[in-house]
Amino acid sequence: MKNYLVLDFKISPVEPGRDILLALLDNLGYDSFEESPKGLKAYILEEDFKEDELLQLPIFQSDEFEINWESEKLETINWNEEWERNYEPVSLEDKLLIRAPFHQVEGSFKHEIVIEPKMSFGTGHHFTTRLMSKAMFDLDLNGKLVLDMGTGTGILAILAQQLGAKEIDAIDNFEWAVENTAENAERNQADKVKAEWGDAELLKGRSYEVILANINRNVLLEDMKSYVDTLSQGGSILFSGFFAHDFDLINDEALKQGLEFQSKIEEERWQCVHYRKP
Repeated sequence: MKNYLVLDFKISPVEPGRDILLALLDNLGYDSFEESPKGLKAYILEEDFKEDELLQLPIFQSDEFEINWESEKLETINWNEEWERNYEPVSLEDKLLIRAPFHQVEGSFKHEIVIEPKMSFGTGHHFTTRLMSKAMFDLDLNGKLVLDMGTGTGILAILAQQLGAKEIDAIDNFEWAVENTAENAERNQADKVKAEWGDAELLKGRSYEVILANINRNVLLEDMKSYVDTLSQGGSILFSGFFAHDFDLINDEALKQGLEFQSKIEEERWQCVHYRKP
């Protein structure tokens, strides 16, 4: 199991310091963020953390901001407890409720997914989960072969089955995520979801009609060609896990790979973009 670090930054002044720091950290591969009253919490794999790289960021050299920070290791054994303290249900109007077993159900929803993840970090990605889910409702998934790349807890793969997908390959490069996806698929009677451990190398020779990629900017840019090669003609691909200020980078690469822009939606600076392969 790999451990994560959470870095708790206190920034003065908070605005615009928080937004500037978040953008800079995103470029360094931090994969989840939580805004705090006095600054920002950022999450990164312990093995990827480089203090000298952090301190070389321009904001630390600026006289306009004062930044203090402390780090804490998130041990895997404590993640369930932490997650239960912080996680809130994700809802999409009356269409979808994503909740944990301990949540009370309020209201009526057409679709419901119950998950129990193995990790606590990543609550900042609820925005992208909701964005991806919303975009999926606008796609025709009935009878389609679907890829959920970077599946995490398997939410999008499970939703794809509920929306009529024929088969769903749910791939992640973390073993705990693959185990978690399989458990959550079983919990939600999603028998068409196949959880696999690996990365874009697994995609060689495969073909999908719909691809879901809610990961992060760097991985999307690095692996986009592999996704496009795997996508059948006329197929749709959804990208999320990046901020609005990174759209041009994502869009430029997508157009370079021959995709056609269809639409994009945004929430709290996170974006989800729909492309089609002509």
